[in-house]
Amino acid sequence: MKSIVAVDKKWGIGKNNDLLFSLPEDMKFFREKTSGKVCCMGYNTLLSFPGSKPLKNRINIVLAPQGVERDDCTIVYTLEELSKELSKYNSDDIFVIGGAMFYKTMVDYCSEILVTKVDADGEATVFYPNLDEKSNFELVYTSDPIETNGHVIRFTTYKNNQVQKF
Repeated sequence: MKSIVAVDKKWGIGKNNDLLFSLPEDMKFFREKTSGKVCCMGYNTLLSFPGSKPLKNRINIVLAPQGVERDDCTIVYTLEELSKELSKYNSDDIFVIGGAMFYKTMVDYCSEILVTKVDADGEATVFYPNLDEKSNFELVYTSDPIETNGHVIRFTTYKNNQVQKF
């Protein structure tokens, strides 16, 4: 299982249930990496999408509060149900895509984290775990800087050297 996220200088990922920046190059990267794959997320992340609709061309699995029912994506209510549902798929095809609480819960189960680093402070109110401070994660790739929509970004990859079983 992998995770994919865009963070600011302070590992911020969002505020007001929205992204911090509009980054066309990052959105393209996200589409390329996750298209045709399994995207698992928390319920607020689903609600933050346009029209609260699941992502197209992907299998959307959502950890939601009891009582939420949808027929346009797979809803699970517990981590146990999530684990059972995800076991149906190749773990290399699974991406954890948010939000903050879901990322925090799932990060140690991910073998690889694709982090788009934005050289700016987005004044975030929610954050991704700082992988540079986690001893089990190692930065294994950093792209050259790319300018997109007035921001400088770098695509990076972190490897988890102690993946936990989910």
